Amino acid sequence: MTTVGEAGWQVLTAHGIDTVFGNPGSNELPFLAAMPDGVRYVLGLHEGAVLGMADGYALATGGPALVNLHAASGSGNAMGALTNAVYSHSPLVLTAGQQVRSTVGQEVMLTNVDAAALPRPLVKYAAEPASAQDVPRALSQAVHTALLAPRGPVYLSVPYDDWSREAGPDAAHLPSRRATAAAELGEAALSELAGALAGAANPVLVLGPQVDADRANDHAVALAERLACPVWIAPSASRCPFPTRHPAFRGILPASVHDVSDRLAGHDVVLVAGAPVFRYHQWVPGDLLPAGTRLLHLTADPAEAARAPMGEAWVGPVGPALAALAGRVPASGREPLPPRSGPPAPRGAEDHVPPQQLFALVRDAAPAGTVHVCESTSTIDDFVAQADLTEPGSYLFPASGGLGFGLPAAVGAQLAHGEARRVVALVGDGSANYGITALWTAAQYRVPVVFVILKNGTYGALRGFAGLLGTGETPGLDVPGLDFVKISEGYGVPAVSVSDAASAAAALKDAFAADGPRLVEVVTAPGVA
Repeated sequence: MTTVGEAGWQVLTAHGIDTVFGNPGSNELPFLAAMPDGVRYVLGLHEGAVLGMADGYALATGGPALVNLHAASGSGNAMGALTNAVYSHSPLVLTAGQQVRSTVGQEVMLTNVDAAALPRPLVKYAAEPASAQDVPRALSQAVHTALLAPRGPVYLSVPYDDWSREAGPDAAHLPSRRATAAAELGEAALSELAGALAGAANPVLVLGPQVDADRANDHAVALAERLACPVWIAPSASRCPFPTRHPAFRGILPASVHDVSDRLAGHDVVLVAGAPVFRYHQWVPGDLLPAGTRLLHLTADPAEAARAPMGEAWVGPVGPALAALAGRVPASGREPLPPRSGPPAPRGAEDHVPPQQLFALVRDAAPAGTVHVCESTSTIDDFVAQADLTEPGSYLFPASGGLGFGLPAAVGAQLAHGEARRVVALVGDGSANYGITALWTAAQYRVPVVFVILKNGTYGALRGFAGLLGTGETPGLDVPGLDFVKISEGYGVPAVSVSDAASAAAALKDAFAADGPRLVEVVTAPGVA
């Protein structure tokens, strides 16, 4: 007899899933008991960190990642981190244990009441199978749905007594199933896009995370060079799909209507590829587009196309479309953009390391191909000014702004890359507390992430908003009294605190040379204890 558990795992492993991120409860033990040899279980101490690790892992591998949550409480703990996975289009398969099927209606302890409704509207698909025999098929549906464009997280609640039931003969067909999306932009659409770009007097490209996910970075570079046009990265992008020292690179667009329109002023044609139009944050009103500007939108997500407030949208795979455009748009005849000057010389200080100086030190210390997981939101412009990112997947950022992404996502990304690439997490002292338990996982599994905590004693992004909104000094803006060296060592990660550039450089060099995780707390503002 093949059990539901055996059949379900056959489906998962057929899709290449060999790692589970979880924090188990009693409802999940039968599922884990059926886990076959060769599958790695990565334990996290909190479901927010668990989901963040899976998110980083999926972003790094490009494939699905399996998350095992504990009923409703564990699912609720993961919801904040789930918002980032939604907007980065991470193909996460979330499973949650449900109480014994015959007792669900009684709402006994650890019942996930109306389980399918709990993660909506964040997930693409949420279900609790109507019978034990339907569990393997529902797992298959969940994985295919997560992977089909537009990619995104899915959720499946399973009563824990289902796993030991007989699967039935129909489950044998599931592991060999494949679902391939073959849609592409037609000749008429490509011709219109190419013609608009070729006829533009001053075009500009705005690129988003789908470009990096489709591994279309080289096509984006080729198109920018044929057009001799500048390139911006979309606001709140979870990835940077364009080399940051390329002559065309202009940085990350700000996240307000007024400032986006200001940056796009003077361009008659804007092509937004692989990103929403636009993910604003700060409320600084203005015209959505400069007068006389035409916006073209290329996305794999029909929802992004539908909700955009302006522009003309084409829905299809972004990578093939950029490849086609790069091949058919003629060279503009404009002078190539001049080479960018080197990174600006950062200012130093005696009693602290200003963020831009710190990022310059990280750039110098990090080996080629390092992946930078950034969650110091108030210093992103300083990071971009100093970064030298040339390889795809070199920059990860919380796509929805949900705090707690940085530390666990770095662990997940390093688990995915193994020895091929190093990962450094650049995280603010306020943000770090939301995912701090990821340090324990890094220590237990000897995941060689370099954790860099920017310690300024305050929520820098909130202070920026306080200035923007004119709210003045409100409660809850500062976070004094944190000692990340003691916290880190308590979780098993060796750590050091530094407050000058020379010490920071030495600490970063030692951390990147280590064969396990290391944490460097860097004082980045004056007067911080």
